[in-house]
Amino acid sequence: VQLQAFGGGLVRAGGSLSLSCAASGMNLGYRMAWYRQAPGKQRELVAGFSFNGSIAMLNSVKGRFAISRDNAKDILYLRMNDLKPEATAVYYCYAIQIISRKEYWGQGTLVTVSS
Repeated sequence: VQLQAFGGGLVRAGGSLSLSCAASGMNLGYRMAWYRQAPGKQRELVAGFSFNGSIAMLNSVKGRFAISRDNAKDILYLRMNDLKPEATAVYYCYAIQIISRKEYWGQGTLVTVSS
């Protein structure tokens, strides 16, 4: 199982970025999410699909970020609008197999928002 995240970069406050995560090797049902870890802080859930298909999202990004998934291509997306400097972090793609509860992490992609 591999998760590869793409799309990070440097953007000014108020700008937008889209992240993608390509999953491979996953043959069973799984749940996917985006996490982030800012310097000196703990990793936190940004947005993700729960086991019942509903979406969980960090309160501070509601209305500005959107998570979506292309099941046919096994790609997870995160669209980030109106970015704020506090969004600066390494963003990680995460997956958990529904049956085995085995977890997988991508390599992370750095998002830097300048003020």
